[in-house]
Amino acid sequence: MASQDWIEKDFYKILGVSKDVSDADLKKAYRKLAKEYHPDRNPGDAKAEARFKDISEAYDVLSDANQRKEYDAIRAMGGGARFTAGGQGAGFEDVFSNLFGGGFQGQGFPGFGGFGGFGPQRGSDLTTTSTINFIDSIHGTQLKLTVHGDTVNVKVPAGIQDGQKLKVKGKGQHSPNGGPAGDLVVTIKVKPHPVFSRDGENLRVTVPITITEAILGATISVPTLGAEPVKLKVAPGTPNGRTLRVKGRGVQLPSKQGDLLATVEIAVPAHVSDKAKKLLEQFEAELPDEDPRADLLTKAGLL
Repeated sequence: MASQDWIEKDFYKILGVSKDVSDADLKKAYRKLAKEYHPDRNPGDAKAEARFKDISEAYDVLSDANQRKEYDAIRAMGGGARFTAGGQGAGFEDVFSNLFGGGFQGQGFPGFGGFGGFGPQRGSDLTTTSTINFIDSIHGTQLKLTVHGDTVNVKVPAGIQDGQKLKVKGKGQHSPNGGPAGDLVVTIKVKPHPVFSRDGENLRVTVPITITEAILGATISVPTLGAEPVKLKVAPGTPNGRTLRVKGRGVQLPSKQGDLLATVEIAVPAHVSDKAKKLLEQFEAELPDEDPRADLLTKAGLL
């Protein structure tokens, strides 16, 4: 937006707020008006569309602390002044000459193109956070965000990590004086999955097995993300915490395919019958006379 417009347009009046309006009340007023005059609710109404644009421009400037301060200063200094290419009317340099006793020509004023060589300013970036589910973070998805009353489509690539940022060019704050708009920066938050977790390009899952399966070995079913379960062989004598790898069932990245890492967890039964206890006692009696903690105690210097 040209600086000329900043003098001509009363943004506070456009939004129906006072000059000392709080950020919260400013946003509330903007949302109410944007909803009332949005083109989707007023199809074919040119006046409503123009009003909506004025509302968006006013909010873009007043919602940015730096732009709002600059706007207030220009309005206070300019009064009824106009920017002209020559002839009648007080130019911007005339305003500063009157305020500071002359000698201001050619020095320019930051942020105003055409005065002392300063070009148009780039609009400020807008930042927001969006939460997606775990499966969408693996396979990719598309977000629809509302910015200044308009819908912005944001493509979320497959394999995105929690906390990663996406940038949409030109969808941030509008420039105050005809420069390029800023960018929209979206920080992605990923909801935890109840079964799977992420480890780089790999997926992790914890799979319970019985004591018998750990000792004798077994073939078990292991869940995969968004596909059929796979069969996985547990070797006899598998210890608790051993990790088994399922090739190609992890995260698909542009340059690499991850794996599924299944960590076995021996599930100890909460209730054991008297008959089962006697069988376990017989089983223990048949085991070699070894202390599984002997090496631990030796390393700790206790033996």
